[in-house]
Amino acid sequence: MLIACAFNYDAHSAEFDKLGRVPVLKARMNPDLHMGGELKATGAGNLFVIFGEPDIKIEEAENGMIRVRVFGVDVFKPQTGEVVSEGTDGIALWMLDTDYNEESFFVRHAYFLGANDPYKALKTTLKAEIDQEAWESLYSDVSRPFPKPKSGRIAVKVINHLGDEVMKVFAV
Repeated sequence: MLIACAFNYDAHSAEFDKLGRVPVLKARMNPDLHMGGELKATGAGNLFVIFGEPDIKIEEAENGMIRVRVFGVDVFKPQTGEVVSEGTDGIALWMLDTDYNEESFFVRHAYFLGANDPYKALKTTLKAEIDQEAWESLYSDVSRPFPKPKSGRIAVKVINHLGDEVMKVFAV
């Protein structure tokens, strides 16, 4: 097994999962490593996170459109050495580029999930009332329907509550 470490990975890295017969794992390094000796060593922090691919399904929708359903993501827990399949409670935000051009991720849809009550937190932070119906359209594990992309590709980016992110490109 080969473990590749980087601060971030581009979408094309998802296609590189084997080197011959050798499996390749991508570990994301915590940006705190840039600070070196300036941080207090507590042993409690995660300097490396192995964050799996998003677990999604692309579904047919009405009028020849499609939609995306997200089920969760896998995360390697270095403290215990186990891989934990986190459902949608482990996802803080997921975004969708409905016509990915392989150069840049353009957020066309954004959805908020999570175990806590993000609606209440948003109201508290903004100190204002939020349109409940509008919020419910953003608090979803299923995207709004969209036309099939001209590029033939979509990209899904998932961010967990620790700020770790992973992006996967899908041919449609």
